[in-house]
Amino acid sequence: MTPWFFQQSHQQPVTASAKQTSCRFLIRAATPADLTEVAQIIAESFHSQKGFWGWAFPLLRLGIYEDLRHRLASPAPHHVCLVAVDTTAGTANNIAGTVELGVRFSDYWTEAGRSFPYLSNLAVCSKYRRQGAASQLLEASDKVAREWGFEDIYLHVLENNHQAQQLYFKFGYRVHKVESNWNTFLFKRSQQILLHKHLLLNSTS
Repeated sequence: MTPWFFQQSHQQPVTASAKQTSCRFLIRAATPADLTEVAQIIAESFHSQKGFWGWAFPLLRLGIYEDLRHRLASPAPHHVCLVAVDTTAGTANNIAGTVELGVRFSDYWTEAGRSFPYLSNLAVCSKYRRQGAASQLLEASDKVAREWGFEDIYLHVLENNHQAQQLYFKFGYRVHKVESNWNTFLFKRSQQILLHKHLLLNSTS
């Protein structure tokens, strides 16, 4: 996962759904044919299209697309990109949202130490927000992590993204630690919070 995914200048909030529409979305693994749409959703959610970033937006979207294509073409034993597909009658199987789940190590750079599932790039298309897509993607991620045999799952959220934090807290995530790096101080960017959730292996959700 390229580090710039977690150094965003702009981030749209992932919000809890106002109405649960569990029968509306089909959660499945992404295919190569989905990647253009998935890259667009991630780019719109994490990067501004105003000013300089508007000029750079196509390049950022292309970078996201190429990263996704590489990961799907060279799958790791524990990696999946999930998509929430709108199955409402009259739609063309539009992708409403996406999330990636992989495995990281306590020593990320050497891939040594304890391994743990790590959730990233949770993003929902603007027209589908507050309709339950993010909730279903989180539930599906928990299920996959349990199927892999893990008891814990982690993710990062920006300190100033309060709506996303509310959603994650609702789903049982808790603060593991607050992280700072040179970008935080030099560019006055929001700190990242590493969240942790303990999974119940016998859960059916």
